[in-house]
Amino acid sequence: MVEKVLMKGNEALAESAVRAGCKLFFGYPITPQTELAAYMAKRLPKIGGTYLQAESEIAAINMVYGAAAAGVRVMTSSSSPGISLKQEGISYMIGADLPALIINIQRGGPGLGSIQASQSDYWQATRAVGHGDGQIIVLAPSTVQEMADLVAIAFDLGDKYRTPVMILADGLLGQMMEPVVLPEEIMPEEIMPEAGGSLDGEAVGSLSTKTAIDKPWALTGHGNTRQKNIINSMHLDPQELEESVIERFQRYSIIKQNEQRVECYLTEDAEITLVSYGAASRVARSAVNKARAEGVKAGLIRLISLWPYPQKQIDQQVATTGHFLSVEMSMGQMVDDLRLVVDGRRPVHFFGHTGGIVPTPDEVAAAIMRINAGEHVVWPADARPASAVEPATDAGSATDAGSATDAGSAADARPASVIGGAQ
Repeated sequence: MVEKVLMKGNEALAESAVRAGCKLFFGYPITPQTELAAYMAKRLPKIGGTYLQAESEIAAINMVYGAAAAGVRVMTSSSSPGISLKQEGISYMIGADLPALIINIQRGGPGLGSIQASQSDYWQATRAVGHGDGQIIVLAPSTVQEMADLVAIAFDLGDKYRTPVMILADGLLGQMMEPVVLPEEIMPEEIMPEAGGSLDGEAVGSLSTKTAIDKPWALTGHGNTRQKNIINSMHLDPQELEESVIERFQRYSIIKQNEQRVECYLTEDAEITLVSYGAASRVARSAVNKARAEGVKAGLIRLISLWPYPQKQIDQQVATTGHFLSVEMSMGQMVDDLRLVVDGRRPVHFFGHTGGIVPTPDEVAAAIMRINAGEHVVWPADARPASAVEPATDAGSATDAGSATDAGSAADARPASVIGGAQ
């Protein structure tokens, strides 16, 4: 019988990292992810690992750089303002092709913002995680179980493609407790770097957490048995820098082709397809069920990979659905990628809250019903420029779509009862 344990999301991330072979953690406390660091502070010394609370987020990410250069599995965690401080080091790691796990338990912003859950770091994670031409893989869990499951996958993807990987969660998922089946622990010798060899026999082949990972590029000490390795992101020769960036983008193309991840729920006959991720997707799923109970064919594409964006699944859905509705805990960030993929072939609607406010299933279900009635939904519309409010075929002008009658005021849009969503 598989044993389940009741854990916070932050704790599940930490324990799963240990079981995936991570024995090094460098970080700095910040709400709402501090439980993760506290868990590592207790757990790692018991298994011969190292937990170090650095003097700052900047110091922590550079310690991660050093450990990753030695070829070991290493991680850091923070929340929104802390990730901003780590961005320079993340860019250096991208430029040096160093794998590591970065956790962002998002909170409301900008600035110090709040400590409530948010999804307002989507642009940062997928567009501007550091300066220069570069990307990282970004994964988004929606349950505590998935937080545990994605850790090993993230480490594997980082090693496979030599890139940092971010798990982008939020304060709601980090703080909630759910039953979890923890992954099996892998042995240290299965993930330690060796002086030579290849990655499972091929550059981009499938990789299991049970597979020994050879890292011939790592700084392991060569004992005069091989050429010395150099880990560096600086290329003073423009031609050399361009070649290194082009090679990295060739890897990005492979990642885009192979690593798009989604979960589809009732999408086969959906006339209105919701697109969401993380905690917001739990709300969206409940709203889909409410709409179905009212006879409206709604479905949900839950994004698991935010970068690469799941373009293939959205493309397929365009052929069978009439409308898309992006549901986010932000002013509308992921919806930009959705619009790019849909490319005007179907109306794209948006519903969100920001600042730490979580949409409710009743609110999202009401947005679905309005779309079904022929309205165009962009909420909060009054905060977006008129050009961002797309006119509906039957619902009048952009001005109408942003009016209190159409889009609703904050008081109109929020129901008297608040019903939480479940996965």
